[in-house]
Amino acid sequence: MPIVYGTIQSIEGEVITIKTAGHHTATIHDMLRLEDDEDSRFEVFSIDSNGVMTCLVLRDSPQMKRGATVTHIGEHLHIPSGSEILGRAITLFGEPLDGKALHPKKHVPLFDRNKRDYEQVLVPHEIIETGIKVIDFFAPVLKGGKVGLFGGAGLGKTVLLTELINNIVIHHDGDGEAVSVFTAVGERSREAHELLLNLKEAGVMDTTVLLVAQMGERPALRFRTALAGAAIAEDFRKHNHDVLFFMDNVYRYSQAGYELSTLMNTIPSEDGYQPSLPSEIGGLHERLISTNEGSITSIEAIYMPSDDVNDLSVSSTFRYLDAIVVLSRDVYQQGRLPAVDLLASTSSALSTDRVGKEHYETYVKAKALLEEAVHIERLVQLVGTSELSKENVQVYTRSLLLKNYMTQSFAVVEKQTGKKSTPTTRTQTVKDVQKILAGELDSVDPDSLRMSGNL
Repeated sequence: MPIVYGTIQSIEGEVITIKTAGHHTATIHDMLRLEDDEDSRFEVFSIDSNGVMTCLVLRDSPQMKRGATVTHIGEHLHIPSGSEILGRAITLFGEPLDGKALHPKKHVPLFDRNKRDYEQVLVPHEIIETGIKVIDFFAPVLKGGKVGLFGGAGLGKTVLLTELINNIVIHHDGDGEAVSVFTAVGERSREAHELLLNLKEAGVMDTTVLLVAQMGERPALRFRTALAGAAIAEDFRKHNHDVLFFMDNVYRYSQAGYELSTLMNTIPSEDGYQPSLPSEIGGLHERLISTNEGSITSIEAIYMPSDDVNDLSVSSTFRYLDAIVVLSRDVYQQGRLPAVDLLASTSSALSTDRVGKEHYETYVKAKALLEEAVHIERLVQLVGTSELSKENVQVYTRSLLLKNYMTQSFAVVEKQTGKKSTPTTRTQTVKDVQKILAGELDSVDPDSLRMSGNL
């Protein structure tokens, strides 16, 4: 007979409180279930001094009611891992979403209590070329680093993330040891389905696992799915794999924590978010590290509410990232896609010892040109170009050439746009920017460079 751990004292949506029976107490993150329903799942979130446990409802039951008896499962939440889950789309509980049976030989705990050896952590130095001009030039991606794609609603975060998957995973020319973990947290089920079909068509699904928690799922599931993706990535890294970790969307992870915090009557912090938000963001990112065993390259889409880059859920993520790509609504309305803000986007890889002297010096000159052009653009909006000096006209023209050159057609939207994709190399992009800065294209119409490939 299972040991009785207590009875349900109260139910508030996705959170329940359980009064322990006698001396039986669980520990944080232990899994409980109803005595009358083996499929129900509750995670112990906190325990007060009176032995009352606050639990997250991961899987409810019609039998869940006040006074219902709860028993202990005897372990923390474990999720499937290993080669058996590659090529599959699963939920937090390891349930397949692709209609096929799944028989994993290994499960890993969602919460790893083993002490991390930070002496084994590697500082990333190697550049991963994405084939996207604006990222490779203004915000290079480091192998084993973390990249954030920031933007408001409808600016193309998911399209950019999917294009990165297409260019890095599908056209990966590595040694076959790389695997991909895509974690969909609180996003549309349609997008996950389309990604699954695209990966299958490209023949790279065999090295990819999709972990999905749709936006209609309960907040406790969405909240824990992000950590489940990190746990799977960690396990592959420990077995000497280079892991590409994709997450869409980090904001939905923060939002799920906020919903749970509200249900637990926690006093809110800045911007109304839960006071534990910074530690939750930090706890996720400290697991996405590279070691001597393998690397984890993390690429994350981050929604900005009301296009506010200072929102606490957004700003809490900045400190953990190596590269920042900011999508701008002003750039989007000007018709330049991808709608990347060239001055707001940057990367820690932009140094001579990582991208090389030529790239770095060209980047510095290009950024100086764009910063100088900001003031001139305001004058043009007021009086036009006729009142500008010859030098200002030159700066203004070259800034337009550079901005339009950074636009690009993507393979993942070829069917919608009818335009063929134009992937490029970082070396060629640097040479093209040098030509623009040197004035070799001053006589060219800036609009002719839109959605073009190399010069």
